[in-house]
Amino acid sequence: MSRTIPTINTPRLTLRGMRREDFERFAEIWAQPEVVTHITGKPWPRARSWDAFLRNAGHWQIAGFGQWAVQIHGQPAMAGQTGFFFGSRGLGDDFDPFPEAGWVLDPVFQGQGFGLDAAAAAHDWFDRVVVGRTVCMITAANENSLRIADTLGYKLLRDATIDAEPVLLMTRKGPPS
Repeated sequence: MSRTIPTINTPRLTLRGMRREDFERFAEIWAQPEVVTHITGKPWPRARSWDAFLRNAGHWQIAGFGQWAVQIHGQPAMAGQTGFFFGSRGLGDDFDPFPEAGWVLDPVFQGQGFGLDAAAAAHDWFDRVVVGRTVCMITAANENSLRIADTLGYKLLRDATIDAEPVLLMTRKGPPS
């Protein structure tokens, strides 16, 4: 099965499929403590980044959706990623069977609205092409991601613990009304 990854353009950025040459930048982003502080707490080694990079490519082939590279207009390298994936985290039937949304930006681009622009464009595509419920997982301390989730229409599903850390499980049944 072969699937084409759509390219999405907004006034300030492009969401595009990740390419082999993006891996160095991908690994660099995930190795930054500021990036993972609210996600895993530990910078990723290259091997974990490579596994995640390949998982992103595989999602498009198997599920028909996945993560895009976020490319800010005028910037030569990817600034982060956004999109959807199946995390298979063992968090229960109210969470695991649904596509999980995620968004990550290099800290140099945070606080400028790029994260919301990218996540909103990805959700707009999902709402038109895939359709259905999505979920996300955010730590209570990650105020920026909580604002993005709220703007996108996510509501609290329940509290949970993953890797001994408390997280908020959130759900979205479609676009905000």
